[in-house]
This record gives sequence, structure tokens and C-alpha cells, in this order.
Amino acid sequence: MKAFFDRLFSGGLSDGYFNRAFSGFGWRDVLDVLCLALLFFALYLFVRDRRAGKLFVGIAVVSAVYFLSVLLDIYALRYVFSGLFGYGLIALLIIFQPEIRAAMERIGSIPFHGLKSIGVESRDLSLSPTAVEHIVDAVQEMHFSKTGALIVIERSTRIGEYIRTGTTLNADLSSELVRAIFFDKAPLHDGAVVIRGGRVYAAGCYLPLSEKPDIFKGLGTRHRAAIGLSEQSDSIIIVVSEETGIISLAYKGELFRDFTSVSLRAKLFELLRKQDAEEEKED
Repeated sequence: MKAFFDRLFSGGLSDGYFNRAFSGFGWRDVLDVLCLALLFFALYLFVRDRRAGKLFVGIAVVSAVYFLSVLLDIYALRYVFSGLFGYGLIALLIIFQPEIRAAMERIGSIPFHGLKSIGVESRDLSLSPTAVEHIVDAVQEMHFSKTGALIVIERSTRIGEYIRTGTTLNADLSSELVRAIFFDKAPLHDGAVVIRGGRVYAAGCYLPLSEKPDIFKGLGTRHRAAIGLSEQSDSIIIVVSEETGIISLAYKGELFRDFTSVSLRAKLFELLRKQDAEEEKED
């Protein structure tokens, strides 16, 4: 066992530390384990609602490969990964700088009596045929009236950092509610509506703009925001143009245009079935 840890950590483990870790188990060790478990649980709550969650899965896979290379004493692979992990902490701090800052601000603003509510949100990602009909009906009406709209259907990649830029509603989904939100005199019309678990979860949300250089110049901010979020998540984003009433859909960095209510409904069911099948395979 000690030889394995000596290979895992390039400098090796001191005999004193190794003996303390494996020779006895006292109340200090129990406290140590509990604190570590609490730290990992807090980390889970932090990444579960963010795009960073999937990146952490990738990091876990890379870590597993590294541990396997150490266990099997594969020198070249271990040498490459040891260099990677040497600078890994600095890289993670740079990559997750916005999320870390937001998390620290959130921790500082949470009262002790509110700790129970951390991370408590619906996990139901399903979207019923009735919910799809409500969305399609609202989009069709806004198409005829040329009402600009931006509707996000959240899937497995959580977009909590963008939801928090808007106003949480968590209301029953209906065509009338969606159309009321995007009415040009409504206070929340300037932003995106997020559908989570078949409910209107938030409105007035601001999304990241795509920086792709080949986007058609005639497309406005709504379309760039739709493409931008689709590049960073597996969300399905529907756009109604305020100028032309044209219905568009963004998914995985691509923008599909000129939908009718019939073709939009078919496309939504196609993408939702495809994602459900992919999630079942992952499970």
C-alpha cells in the first residue's frame, strides 16, 4: 500500500504520515472524514446546477486513468499525467474563476437558517407532450404578432448561473403565461424564459452571446444568445424574431430557421426523444 502511495505522489509519503493514516483511527480521524465529506458534498451542490458539472466528470475520468497508470506502474502514462496534475489546480482556478467567485459571494450571503435549502431544486427534466403543445401554441401566436421571444428548454446541463440573472417564477407552464411574459410592456420581456421540468422556472434571464464569426450579420442579439447558450449546454432554445416573426431553434451550436408550428412541434419531439435516449445510454 505504501509503495502505491509513494508512486502516486512523486515526493513519496513520509513514514509518520503513512503510519498515522493507517495505524489507528481516533476521534480526530472521524472529524477529518466528516469535514472532508462535507467539503465534497458542498462541491457537489456547487457543480450540480452549473455547466461545470460535466467538466468535473471529465476531470474524474482523467483522474481515474492516472490512478490506473500508477496502480499498473505504466511509466510513460504516469509521467505525462503527473505533469498535468502538477499544474491542474492553477488551471482549475483559472477555468472556474467566475463560478468560484459567485459561490463565495453566495456562501457569504446565506443566513444559517437557510442552509437547508442549498441545492434543493427539481431534478425532473422530462417535458410532457402537453408542455410541448403549450410552448408551440405560444410561439405560434408570437409568430403571428411578431413578438420577440427567447425560450430555453433546460435539459441535463444545468444553467443555474444564467437563471440567477433573471427572476424565479416556478409557475405552471401555459401558452398564456409565456405570451404574457414576452408582451412588450411586461417587465420581464427583455430576456429569456427558462423551462425546467415542464415549468416556467425563470424569466428575464440573460444568456451568453456566441462569438462565432460566421453568424449571419442580419441576426440579432436574441439569436446570438440562443446560439451562445446552445454552445455551452444541451438546452434547446427557441427564438421568435421581433422584426420578421420567423421562428428559429438553436441546439448544440447550430441554428435552424423558418419553422412552422407543425415543423417546430416535430423538431422538439425529435430532439427530446434523442436526448432521452442518450441519457438512458449514459445511465
